[in-house]
Amino acid sequence: MADDDNRNLLREIERRRTFAIISHPDAGKTTLTEKLLLYGGAIQLAGSVKAKRGRVSAVSDWMEMEKERGISITSSVLQFPFRGLAMNLLDTPGHADFSEDTYRTLHAADGAVMLLDCAKGVEAQTKKLFRVCKQRKMPIFSFVNKLDRPGREPFDLIGEVENVLGIGVYPITWPIYRGATFRGIYHREKKQVTLFDDKAARSSSLAGSHEVAPVAVTGVDDPLLKKELDEEGYRRFMDEYELLEAAGDAFDRDKFMAGDVSPMFFGSAMNNFGVEAFLEDFCGRMPPPAPHHASTGNIAPDAPFSGFVFKIQANMDKAHRDRIAFFRVCSGKFDRNMKVLHVRTGKTMRLANPTTFLAAERTIVEDGYAGDVIGLYDPGVFEIGDTLTAGKAFKYDEIPSFAPEHFVRVSMMDPMRRKQMKKGLDQLAQEGTIQLYTPERGGDPILGAVGRLQLEVVKFRLKSEYDVDARIEPMSCEFARWVSREDGEDVDLLRFDRERLGVPARDVRGRPVVLFAGDWQLNSAKREMSGINYAETARGLAATNPENP
Repeated sequence: MADDDNRNLLREIERRRTFAIISHPDAGKTTLTEKLLLYGGAIQLAGSVKAKRGRVSAVSDWMEMEKERGISITSSVLQFPFRGLAMNLLDTPGHADFSEDTYRTLHAADGAVMLLDCAKGVEAQTKKLFRVCKQRKMPIFSFVNKLDRPGREPFDLIGEVENVLGIGVYPITWPIYRGATFRGIYHREKKQVTLFDDKAARSSSLAGSHEVAPVAVTGVDDPLLKKELDEEGYRRFMDEYELLEAAGDAFDRDKFMAGDVSPMFFGSAMNNFGVEAFLEDFCGRMPPPAPHHASTGNIAPDAPFSGFVFKIQANMDKAHRDRIAFFRVCSGKFDRNMKVLHVRTGKTMRLANPTTFLAAERTIVEDGYAGDVIGLYDPGVFEIGDTLTAGKAFKYDEIPSFAPEHFVRVSMMDPMRRKQMKKGLDQLAQEGTIQLYTPERGGDPILGAVGRLQLEVVKFRLKSEYDVDARIEPMSCEFARWVSREDGEDVDLLRFDRERLGVPARDVRGRPVVLFAGDWQLNSAKREMSGINYAETARGLAATNPENP
């Protein structure tokens, strides 16, 4: 019986594919996400991200503000089947102001799809997110989008990816043209042509119909290919084909697994073109869950149950005002109502009512396996980065936080809503939406954010979810530093205020932090107050607030 259970465990883990899509805003990430769901049968109608009033909004965008603006500003989890596999797609914000949420989500993914606009190539946000993937040595796929529109030459895009990002590129599919008109893609390994029907695509892009069926060709000299491309188009294709073949390199899976080579695909997500070819190839190349590094070494996927919380979201269900912790299962099998060790607190807890996701839609699940992302009801005990195990105490690697660049004081229009504002700010801070600081000398709370749009989201959510009208006032601070004494004694935080060396405060876990107006003020503090460490993150500092251990 135990052997059967073990074989079933291994079989289920092998079926899992857990990945994220990264891109610059407007590269078409949400559209590609929806088309993957469409091919997986998870949805029947693809929504338009640029939807006007009356149209359906994107499935992955569930927050009201996202629907209004047509951008993704929170990570969502989308789980769907595809040809016998269990796909866990971690949809991430594309907007640069929410890159911290994306970074955390990438820690829960086993691979990434890098989406590029064929006209714009590698953009600023793409570089930032790619660096995180590279640091984690994740397998990375590249999908060049919007091929139905004018764009740059494919070799130009490949050169930019290789030079700017420092990763090798191996094209799996290749765009083909009839004159200046995009006609389809050629699959180099299958020797297969898929033709693009522009009129059919325009009339059915919202209806979710599939592309023209692929046409198998015997080789690049097949008369059918010559007929479709005409003489000029065929000559161009042959020139490009010969250049590709002259490179001579076969696809190196070891380099791909180490994040050093990226298989590249071409298509148009809006028109459903090239998506199915990509998804089929992705399923074959994308690895199942790999070991995760922890304080005791690498934890294998078939080890006893364990995992970590990488995201917390409040008020996904407005009717119940609940909080959900997004939990990545790293090893073993999860069973509903199982007892686990909450490593940070040392307490045993029962995990009841676990859920699986399709954006805001949730379904109770009975079990889960390494690679799955499960929603856990959070009564206020979870923090981002928390490790849960089947009993053995160890911690998965800490998820990095990022120093805020924008600081504001927040006050309420109605003093009678003080309790609601405190609850709202506490919950949003625990989610990681913003960083919350309580001034040591009292007064209005201070918010810190990586991007300004985060502060707008906080104001919006305070009103829509907690019925609090908030006013935010910019501060002249540039950065925060967590402070601790070298001798282990408590820091005299108020001295920073008395000597005007910064704004002393405590973070959401009660740890001492000082906000500085610039390097000049930080350097003054270092001169005037010796024996103090100034850390850019709160990593390793013990909590000092007894209410928030």
